[in-house]
Amino acid sequence: MIDLRQTIRNWWWTQIGNRDSSAARARAARLNRADPVAVLAERSVYELARDTGLIDRPETLVLLVQVLAAVRSDGGGPLPRRLGQGDTPILSPLRFERLLRAEGAELATLIRRALPMVDRTCDVGALGADLRSWDDKTRAAWAFRYHGASPPSPAAADTPANTDEETEA
Repeated sequence: MIDLRQTIRNWWWTQIGNRDSSAARARAARLNRADPVAVLAERSVYELARDTGLIDRPETLVLLVQVLAAVRSDGGGPLPRRLGQGDTPILSPLRFERLLRAEGAELATLIRRALPMVDRTCDVGALGADLRSWDDKTRAAWAFRYHGASPPSPAAADTPANTDEETEA
């Protein structure tokens, strides 16, 4: 089974993350400024789409690539955890809530604006996997991480606190 996070991390490093490579730096700069059509025209972006199953989801692919192009370093932990660290979070709770509610291009813009607050450093694989499946479950996990807590396990979410059978007894 292919590890999505590692696939995204490997693509990011070879295509845009290796700051010692002039080709990677140039591609990152191009993708960081590119409109959606220019992003999709990049051959390496097609390879990412193929490897992550995003061939039929070009909007998500563009969002993912534009955000990854703004990351300079892989590490430091998940982005929401980094944005919420400290007694006074790096990203205000109001701005974080707006980010959680965002979709599409607005989501990409808000994350790209938040990245400089954490020196453009985060767990690239986790960020990419989260953006690939930006849904209520992902948003909830981000909220927990922002507040320094571990997200609930999937098994805990599937176990109801009260079932109808228990209520009838």
